[in-house]
Order: sequence, then structure tokens, then C-alpha cells
Amino acid sequence: MTDYIGYEALTQAAMRGVVREALRKGCNTNGLPGDHHFYLTFRTKAPGVKIADYLTERFPEEMTIVIQHQYWDLEVEDGHFEIILKFSGVPQHLYIPYAAISRFVDPSVNFGLTFESPDKDASVISPAGEVDEADMLAPDAPEADVGTVVNLDAFRRK
Repeated sequence: MTDYIGYEALTQAAMRGVVREALRKGCNTNGLPGDHHFYLTFRTKAPGVKIADYLTERFPEEMTIVIQHQYWDLEVEDGHFEIILKFSGVPQHLYIPYAAISRFVDPSVNFGLTFESPDKDASVISPAGEVDEADMLAPDAPEADVGTVVNLDAFRRK
């Protein structure tokens, strides 16, 4: 049968809406409420992504950022979000369309979403927003199915 309604696209859009609304909770001056923090993986070369060239060179496929304590100027719009994080002590402005996101995890409540994603693992940015080689994901980190909770062991430091 042909899906003329496009349920898969509708589901993906609804899940991206969850990410957008979760990010909106972090737009106030006090940051994210409670112990919430986000691991957000995005495709660095997806259409509309704007990050420093050296970050794209270092992370040519995917990159995971952690939004927790040290972030600035989080702006959440309908189609994208913008944030400033520090990389090697230097603040960088990131512009990320929701369509570029491949994974979203809030480990404080064991919640995760996986979107259309390449099979490549991403590098992790430390909770302070700085690149930390010790935080690299293991090459055999499991991928989650669309719409399922992500196994958080893939994001924990060894």
C-alpha cells in the first residue's frame, strides 16, 4: 500500500518538535531545570548547519554536543536553534537546523530519540562544552532504533 499521508515524515517532525520544546526549557537565564542535560548529535554537513570550519574538518560526519552548564545565547526557533559553546576555550556560535539532528538524549530521565542517522559514531563534547578526547564514543557504541530509548552506556565515560 502507498502511504499518501506520509506517517513516517509526520512522526519525524513530531519527534523534532519534542527536541525543540525541550531546548526551549533551557532558554531562561537559569539554564535547564533540575538535573536535565542533553546529548545532541547532528550531521555537521547537513543543509543549513553553520559551525566553524575547523569543527567541520575535525568532525566531518557527525558531532555530539552536551548542553548542560556552560552554554550561552541559546535561541530556539521553529526550524533551528542557535547556541554558543566553548571549544578549546574559544566560544563558537552553532546554528543547527532540527533536520540535521540524528540523536537526542536526556540521560537525567533516561529519555532518547533517534532520527534518520548515518551509521557513523560521533565525537562527544564535554559537559563544559569543550572537546575532550577521553570522551570519544567507543567505535562499537550501539545505535538505537527510531523512536526508542537510547542505551546510555554509549555516552558514559569509560
